Amino acid sequence: MMRVTVFDYGAGNLHSLAKALEGDGRDVRFETSPRAAVETDVLVLPGVGAFAPAAAALASGRAEMQAAIQGGMPCLGICLGMQLLFESSAEGDGEGLGIFSGRVEKLRARQTPQIGWNTIDDTLDPLFAAARLDIAYYANSYVCRPANEGIVTAWSTHEHDRFAAAVRLGNTVGVQFHPEKSSAPGLRFIRHFLKCLPSRP
Repeated sequence: MMRVTVFDYGAGNLHSLAKALEGDGRDVRFETSPRAAVETDVLVLPGVGAFAPAAAALASGRAEMQAAIQGGMPCLGICLGMQLLFESSAEGDGEGLGIFSGRVEKLRARQTPQIGWNTIDDTLDPLFAAARLDIAYYANSYVCRPANEGIVTAWSTHEHDRFAAAVRLGNTVGVQFHPEKSSAPGLRFIRHFLKCLPSRP
């Protein structure tokens, strides 16, 4: 049985995400301790909340979580969870995990937050093709600006601001959109991620 752990930093209702992760013999659990959260096969960083309190919640186990992810533990970061995989954020104080070099910055747009459906283009990760995912649901005011755009596996544009819709490095995938709220293609994306990535070494 695959253990899937959602790191719960107290940021909102995680019911829809849990439902998306369940099935095929997976054991889905929630964990508030960052140290305990890495005792798993797959780590999920959920996507509701603000950067500063989420960074504070992982601070006591930041080094352990960073080491586990860098050591190959599969990790899916969603919206805020993707942002936590970067170094810092203009939204608030605190350190991210620094898996990806770069900073989180506010969308360069008149209308924020971006709430609703947006297209995804220039997809490089096979997960997008397998899920037939080319439009997704967003709810964000901030986006990731990677220092190296080579990690970007998909893009979206809000008004005139083109930003990273997804990033990947090995077993670590970050998505700015909410796959659990992106209808059947979004659910397929999550399930292909869980199916195709290896369990923790």
